[in-house]
Amino acid sequence: MRSIIKNANQAKHGLMFIAPAVLILVVFSIIPILIAFFISFTDLNLKGLADWSNIQFIGFENYVDLFSDELFHKSIFNTVFYVLIGVPLVIIFSLGIALLLNYGTSKLFTFFRAVYYMPSITNIIAVAVVWGYLYNTEYGLFNYLLSLLSVEKIPWLTDPTIAKLSLIILAVWKGIGINMIIFLAALQGIPKSYYEAARIDGANRIQVLFNVTIPLLRYATFFVTVTTLIGWMQFFEEPFVMTDGGPLDGTISIALFIYKNGFQFSEFGYAAAGSFILFLIIIITTLVQFKLRKSDTEY
Repeated sequence: MRSIIKNANQAKHGLMFIAPAVLILVVFSIIPILIAFFISFTDLNLKGLADWSNIQFIGFENYVDLFSDELFHKSIFNTVFYVLIGVPLVIIFSLGIALLLNYGTSKLFTFFRAVYYMPSITNIIAVAVVWGYLYNTEYGLFNYLLSLLSVEKIPWLTDPTIAKLSLIILAVWKGIGINMIIFLAALQGIPKSYYEAARIDGANRIQVLFNVTIPLLRYATFFVTVTTLIGWMQFFEEPFVMTDGGPLDGTISIALFIYKNGFQFSEFGYAAAGSFILFLIIIITTLVQFKLRKSDTEY
């Protein structure tokens, strides 16, 4: 009986510690998600906000309209385009830079760690101003440098396909820092004994990289892949700030489509339906990654 009371007191203390976090999660995440889910089955707009009697339950009409909306189809295509190109680039560059910086311990390497990390914590508005100048067709730095090589001006933000690639370049540059830090932490956690054993066996640097380092980074790589993919599927800030979805809706993403319908056109029910479709896409994609993940191997 005494042990039961002791366990109950310990459980009570644990619940007291986690209660604030659980309360915040419920109030600011779970409840809004449930409300948004209900809203997705209504025609809620500004009239409905002013007078709830104007809200009509319309069932799956919003979802049906979304699947027949050409702009929504284009936003899905653009988002897939961003993900297929941007995610591999972020992972490759983050890992490559982490490997290079991991070899050095001098202050110069520490300085470059800060240099590569800075873009990820820089305000997107400040970044947009700088990159807007770089991408300017008439007097931008990129086209000026290309003119020195007698290359024609490139419409960085005025051609739909090139604009998507331009936003990907910007997003990759901005997203390398955090993932680089994760890879660096994982690299520094690899025991030196593995490298010593590989050298004794006569392995060269390339063999050590592909047979020791990269396999031992499997957890970090999986984490970075999942989080990066989720982030890029919600690609929003870059097209919102730099192009507002243009030109010709060529850079609009699903997240930007949801924002425009919800906060510009005040079609809250329609936007909520779009957000839940995006939510399902993210959940399914994440589950597929977990399913395809190879079984753990002990080293």
